[in-house]
Amino acid sequence: MSEHAFQTQAQPLEAQVASSIITASHITKRYQNDHKVTLALDDCNIEVLENEFVCIVGTSGCGKSTLLRMLAGLDFPTQGKIVIKDRPVTGPGPDRGMVFQTYTLFPWLTVADNIGYGLKEKGLSKMEREAIITRYLHTMHLENFRDAYPRELSGGMKQRVAIARALATKPELILMDEPFGALDPITKAQMQQLIRSIWQQERPTIAFVTHDIEEAVFLATKIYVMSARPGRVKKLIPIYLPYNRTQDLKEREDFVALRMKINAMLDQQEGSV
Repeated sequence: MSEHAFQTQAQPLEAQVASSIITASHITKRYQNDHKVTLALDDCNIEVLENEFVCIVGTSGCGKSTLLRMLAGLDFPTQGKIVIKDRPVTGPGPDRGMVFQTYTLFPWLTVADNIGYGLKEKGLSKMEREAIITRYLHTMHLENFRDAYPRELSGGMKQRVAIARALATKPELILMDEPFGALDPITKAQMQQLIRSIWQQERPTIAFVTHDIEEAVFLATKIYVMSARPGRVKKLIPIYLPYNRTQDLKEREDFVALRMKINAMLDQQEGSV
């Protein structure tokens, strides 16, 4: 299938002009340890627009998680600039929600209280918090686990709670660092379907790091492909697959062709693209 064919699929809301939520310009990251300097990222440029679902893919060690942590304000570039709208990123903030691969729930809080934690921090009333918590318990199919504690949940359920907590406060940007990487294949596919469905319904802005190419193609509106260390952006690939996506999409010729195209890029030697 030609590259032109990739760009003639239905282009719904994600093809509309949107404002920039976060921009990383000329990002370089060096680590120094025992007199040795490691170049992790080199002159990376990415942009996430309002309501986009952006995936960042690359092999292990390419710096994609480091880049995401810098977008979150949990780490800082050696060179370059990161801005959210027109504000420099100087640290974490309520304008960004983060979902990690590990299950970062408060073990002493129930499912409902974990989801509502950020809402309480924002000063919402008990009635307002309850309405939002109830909504996300329903969205995440967790109604029957409202009063359960994290130790009583499966891995997939814990991540549903973590995602609900990130969504509940309506941040400008949700950052997700391989959130389904530790799940079994069946649960992983279910979670991919769930987060894509939520995105289609609510249109949050998401930046999602993964090394799973199939996952990225299924979820994204556009994909940044990273090189091996030092991490650089090798290619930006817009994804013009159908807006409404279900698991059978993964069997379609255009989906498989995109997956193979990106896989081939990652297999190429550095500098050949």
